Amino acid sequence: MAKVQKVAKIWLDGKFVPWDEANVHILTHTLHYGLGVFEGIRAYKTASGKTAVFRLKDHINRLFDSAKISLITIPYKQEEIIEASKELFRVNKLPEGYLRPIVFIGDGEMGLYAIDNPIRVALVAWPWGTYLGEEGVKNGIRAKVSSYTRLTVNTLMTKSKTCGNYINSILAKREALKGGYEEAIMLDHEGYISEASGENIFVAKQGVVATPSIGSSILKGITRDCVIRILEANKIPVREDRITRDSAYVADEIFLSGTAAEITPIRELDDRTIGAGKPGPITQMIQKTYFDIVRGKDKKHEDWLDYV
Repeated sequence: MAKVQKVAKIWLDGKFVPWDEANVHILTHTLHYGLGVFEGIRAYKTASGKTAVFRLKDHINRLFDSAKISLITIPYKQEEIIEASKELFRVNKLPEGYLRPIVFIGDGEMGLYAIDNPIRVALVAWPWGTYLGEEGVKNGIRAKVSSYTRLTVNTLMTKSKTCGNYINSILAKREALKGGYEEAIMLDHEGYISEASGENIFVAKQGVVATPSIGSSILKGITRDCVIRILEANKIPVREDRITRDSAYVADEIFLSGTAAEITPIRELDDRTIGAGKPGPITQMIQKTYFDIVRGKDKKHEDWLDYV
C-alpha cells in the first residue's frame, strides 16, 4: 500500500491538467455527503512491450452502471472515457499502473438534494505495486473476520461502486490492521461470508471452489469473473453459494481477487492455518494464468486487453 506517485497530468472534466492544478472546491458535494462513483483499473506492460489496460470497457461499463444506480448522469459517452483513459497513459508515459476514474458531484447547493450541482469526472493514473504486498501474493496473508457487517442490498446499493459505501470497508480494514492482520473478511447480515474489504473471496475444498453469489451483498467483481472463467476452462468445479466462516476455517485454500489485490492467497484466517499454510495448487494455477493473461502471454483472452 505505497503512497501515490505523482505524475504529470490528470484528466479533469475533459481536459488534461497538471497534477497540482487538479483541485476542487471545499464545498464539493461528494466530499461532504459521499455520493459519487468510481472504478479501479490496472494497465500492464505486456510481453510485446506494449501497454494494455485490462478489461477497460468492462470497468467503464460498470462505472456507468454505478452512476445509473446512484441517479448520476455522466456528461460524457463511454467511448470518450475509454479513449481518455488510454490517452492518460500515453500523456504520462506510463508503461503500467493503476487507473482511477471518479465521477463526483461538484459545488453549488448544499444539503442532500443538490440536483443542479455539476457532475464532474476525473481520470488519474499512477505507478502502483501490489495492493497487499509482493510477499502476500507470493506466500499469502493473515486475515480476520471483521466485527463490521457488510452492507445489505437494501441499505445501500451494493452493486454500485459508490464512494460512501467504502466507509464500511475502511472501518473493517483499519480494525484488521490494528489487530495485526493484513485484511478483513466481512460477513453479510445473515452471518455468511460476503467479501473482503476490497476484494472478492474464493474458498477451495477437495477440488471444488466456492464463492459468494452476486445475488448477495457482494460487488460483482471483474477480476472475480476472470477467476470463474479460468476455473471453468480448467475443468475445476466452481459454485456460487453461501459460505460459513467455519467451513472457511477447514478449507484447503482461500484466495482473494480484485484489481488492486490481483490474486492474493490467505494463509491464515482468525488465527487458523488454511490448508498447508501456503498457496495451494488451485491458487497457484489461477495466479499464473491471470498474470499470463494481463501480460499478454495468454492469447485466449486477448480481447480483455485494450492496448494503449
